Amino acid sequence: MLDIKFIRENPDSVQKAAKAKGVEIDIHHLLKIDSEFRNVSQKVQSFNEQKNALNKSISGKPTSEQIDQGKKIKEELEREDALLRDLEEKLNVFLLSIPNPAKSDVKAGRDESENEVIKKFKEPTKFDFTPKDHLELGQNLDIYDIERAAKVSGTRFYYLKNDGVLMELALVQFALDLLIKEGFTPVFPPVLIKRETMAGLGYMENGGEEDMFSVPNDNLFLVGTAEQSLVPMHMNETLQKKDLPRRYVGYSPSFRREAGAYGKDTRGTLRVHQFNKVEMVSFVAEGEDDKEHEYLLSLEEKFFQALDIPYQLVKMCTGDLGFPAARKYDIEAWMPGQNKYREVTSVSTVTDFQSRRLSMKYQDDDHRKYLNVLNGTAFAMSRTPIVILENYQQEDGSVVVPEVLRKYMGKDVIKPKK
Repeated sequence: MLDIKFIRENPDSVQKAAKAKGVEIDIHHLLKIDSEFRNVSQKVQSFNEQKNALNKSISGKPTSEQIDQGKKIKEELEREDALLRDLEEKLNVFLLSIPNPAKSDVKAGRDESENEVIKKFKEPTKFDFTPKDHLELGQNLDIYDIERAAKVSGTRFYYLKNDGVLMELALVQFALDLLIKEGFTPVFPPVLIKRETMAGLGYMENGGEEDMFSVPNDNLFLVGTAEQSLVPMHMNETLQKKDLPRRYVGYSPSFRREAGAYGKDTRGTLRVHQFNKVEMVSFVAEGEDDKEHEYLLSLEEKFFQALDIPYQLVKMCTGDLGFPAARKYDIEAWMPGQNKYREVTSVSTVTDFQSRRLSMKYQDDDHRKYLNVLNGTAFAMSRTPIVILENYQQEDGSVVVPEVLRKYMGKDVIKPKK
């Protein structure tokens, strides 16, 4: 949510920033509601002052004139108070529909086709044989079972088995070891959160709710990433500036409907309804998010450089940013099975957008300010194993274990079971 004072002072830039994200808003209608709200608020305050003054003037039994005056004030106050609540609701609905403006360094663009590739690590992996994709490799290694998962749960689910489990646990332990040394607090968060909590994060607007699994009877939603339950940990709280930055690393299942993706990336585990994920979340002081954004990005790069996976770093344009994000980077790793780069991690700053919606603040001397919030993927377990299997495959169908994971897996090579 944006500061209403900021919107009043910058109406045209707010409207332009929303349009750059593909969101049309009637900023002048919003300001009209805001003006009406402030006028009625002043009236309510005036009637309350009249009521208090009348009560103070009464000593003993009230006169008939005082009684009539009190009734009139009460009726006026109730009417204006009801109008005020109605205007406040309309104002809040409008404010919640405005996306977070992109930062000034973010390129204006319509969609992902206008994103910027700003860096590359290594050249795409070359083979002197025809490489297999992750599904064929995984089935031969007895890591994936798609058919039985479809029988039990439907499409876009999979059983992970044997060395696939060991690889995922190795990635989790590798990430935790590095991030705990960096001062991150490890968390296993809830995977079900309240509707109002999810709404506060800003992910339900513009069709976002369509991509979520819900439990309507209990007014709960399954998280699409650990960040969605990590960020609200401090809702309605005030932290101390001396305790910032506060950093968490969460590991949890993630659930996504993949609405609008039917028929797309249906092979293997690239786009599934359920997968596990290691996610980073940072809370920092106002104005510290740019520095923290670069720091989280450096950690993501450190992970994939340690795995020695070719990747390119992509900076999102305005049209591909998403509702809460002010700036976002993706790491797209090389997938030989598709002969192209595909997204494996992202890292975003949402500035104080979510903090205002969830009332998350910090004390800075005599002032309370809104926290700046950032999130970034360490490893998504649906996609990271894909790039390992495909880039480290051998002609005989075996897969070399990346050196950094060998101490966790206890082996150097995964061999076919068939």
